[in-house]
Amino acid sequence: LDPNEMAVLPSLSAYSLAASRLGWDLSRTCCLTLHGRPIELLTPHLIPGARILALSDNGETPKKVAQLLNNAGFGNSTLTILEHMGGPTEAMVTTTANKWADKTCKDLNTLAIDCVADENAQPLSLAAGLPDDAFHHDGQLTKQEIRSATLAALAPLPGQLLWDVGAGCGSIGIEWMRLSPFNQAIAIESRSDRLDYIEKNRLKLGVPGLKIIPGKAPDGLTGLPSPDAIFMGGGLTGLDVFETCWENLKPGGCLVANTVTLEGEAKAFSLHEKYGGTLKRLNFSRAEKIGGFTSWKPYRQVTQLKLVKV
Repeated sequence: LDPNEMAVLPSLSAYSLAASRLGWDLSRTCCLTLHGRPIELLTPHLIPGARILALSDNGETPKKVAQLLNNAGFGNSTLTILEHMGGPTEAMVTTTANKWADKTCKDLNTLAIDCVADENAQPLSLAAGLPDDAFHHDGQLTKQEIRSATLAALAPLPGQLLWDVGAGCGSIGIEWMRLSPFNQAIAIESRSDRLDYIEKNRLKLGVPGLKIIPGKAPDGLTGLPSPDAIFMGGGLTGLDVFETCWENLKPGGCLVANTVTLEGEAKAFSLHEKYGGTLKRLNFSRAEKIGGFTSWKPYRQVTQLKLVKV
């Protein structure tokens, strides 16, 4: 809308009113809205000591949030429900998530969360490279060390759109979105069991906005919005898959392809010769027990191609 067509009447926001009631520093408080949005959006912000102000969808929202906090190991977090702020029926209720039970709230309310982690809580960093066991998967996922290097190569900027082609359990697209609340990602996957993993992982890890496209590249890419970046975790040797991805990538966009096969490596070398970019080999090992001793367990070598479209 043209700003000249609107009249803006400034007023105190729910965030400002809630912060004033609680004595919170608004500049150090996470402000988000759950109005018409999944409560899982809270998950990435559940960090010990964090303070969150959230606009509720209705009177049921606090109960749902309390359940989410309990399940995430943040049941000791303080919940304050501020109802009808600035009106004659204004009220404030304070308790902890694990004591919320079946309290009722007015539909017009703002939720304040003072995050306290329980002993069994396992808060997850927003840095790239979540532990492998943070995801539901069948073994087909980009391992933590390679995933971290891959996201560094993709170099996401806030607000950018990623295509995760052959998404597996969705780990790259999910971590892309966790890096910024403004990021968007589309996961393209053909296997039904892995589509189920992506659905579970996007909710568990707090990025319900990850779009899931059932299908196989290149046909599954038809009609999708042009991306700022593309990750190909497989399919580099598939007929017209790279070509379709490259054609749709925005100018200045980045494409990163990982491969573990000789055929895929040959294609990566060919593309490197044609388009330039960078070509790397990524190797890592983890120390694991063998009986009473410890030895290095090597993982499959990954050849990584990175191209920037000019």
